[in-house]
Amino acid sequence: MRLAGRMAAGVLILDQVSKYIVVHLMGLDRLGAIDVLPPWLNFRMAWNQGVNFGLFSGEANWTRWVLIALALAISGWVWHWVSREDHSTRVKLAAGLLVGGALGNVIDRLAYGAVADFLNMSLPGWHNPYSFNVADIAIFAGAAGLVLFTGSGDTKRHE
Repeated sequence: MRLAGRMAAGVLILDQVSKYIVVHLMGLDRLGAIDVLPPWLNFRMAWNQGVNFGLFSGEANWTRWVLIALALAISGWVWHWVSREDHSTRVKLAAGLLVGGALGNVIDRLAYGAVADFLNMSLPGWHNPYSFNVADIAIFAGAAGLVLFTGSGDTKRHE
């Protein structure tokens, strides 16, 4: 579990530091947009009150608390599941990604009332209207890893 814990902590730190630098130090919360390598990489401020792509967003305060509780419940279940059985290194890393990302977004919801999304990637001739953050990447990669690697081969303990 140390491996999953280190991965979760690393993701959480990277997520929160990147948000602090871009949103507060670079002033994205005031500027709204910063072109980094247009159109490939841009910073576009989006306060997401829902889940991915703004799904389930709403102005109601109860939505925020439901999403916090859901993220904590899923993270707790994944942590418990990975800790009680013998899993491969890949599964432990995937669990750490998912838990660290979920906790990063929980911190945003507690601190700001919404998740700070700022990464925007587009292509020449195509503008992506959505923004995301490091935690979102980790959640997606962690969930995909759990689906792909659970039950596959190596179940030796690797700490």
